[in-house]
Amino acid sequence: MTNKKTKVPTPDKKKRGIGHWLINILLLLMLVVGLLLVFSGPIKNKVVKNMTKEQTIETMTPKKIKQNQKKEANFDFDSVESISLQSVAEAVVKLKEETANSEADAKTEGSTNGTNADNVQFNGLGGIAIPAVGLNLPIFKGVSNYSLIVGAGTMKEDQQMGHGNYALASHHMLEPELLFGPLLNVSLGQSIYLTDLDYVYQYDISYKEYVAPNRTDLIEDVDDETLLTLVTCDATGANRLVVQAKYVGKNPMKKAPEEAINTFNIKNNNYE
Repeated sequence: MTNKKTKVPTPDKKKRGIGHWLINILLLLMLVVGLLLVFSGPIKNKVVKNMTKEQTIETMTPKKIKQNQKKEANFDFDSVESISLQSVAEAVVKLKEETANSEADAKTEGSTNGTNADNVQFNGLGGIAIPAVGLNLPIFKGVSNYSLIVGAGTMKEDQQMGHGNYALASHHMLEPELLFGPLLNVSLGQSIYLTDLDYVYQYDISYKEYVAPNRTDLIEDVDDETLLTLVTCDATGANRLVVQAKYVGKNPMKKAPEEAINTFNIKNNNYE
């Protein structure tokens, strides 16, 4: 019986084997990157929709809003980043962290109301709604990236609804129903409602223009005028869409116009 000799691969064959392996890995990485590029938009949209649904004014209380008004917040416009998969993922992490904190607080206080994401406030100050375009978002204090991904953020410290120039910012994504995307479709004369759950404040749109990013003068207070200013990026991100509305008046929640009350019962941006 003769022993078969084991063939030892030549150096050239070894190199070819390693080369094929590296090419396969590279092709796999390119496929993964390509899939991420294709599906990153839909993934972002889906996650933002879900988080916005969870953070509605129905999860807030007047007492909690008053507490949040006293909390510190970020008002550094330069820190605002364009929305990305990473920033959305970070927002999801924050949601989980805040939910865990809420659960701990509820246990400490002996709460029996449940402690899911619906009980998390994230410095909520109320809500904004525009019936004509189906916009209905929570308002948060400050312009942190999280606030602008989930709802609208206040642009100045110590803002009060129904006083001065109440300025809000939010992102504009490619899907027109998300966040401040519906602002592209508003018209002069349409009503905007704010609520802090004590009152409903009505403003009527009087100005809509695309402006340069440095037009921060538009959010400053104006003598003898009570305004609401909404700011978002245009489709390119190079300029800003600014919508301003003049103050009409306010009503206690129980005496507010039926249209206003119904507006805040709309599912966020009519998501289904």
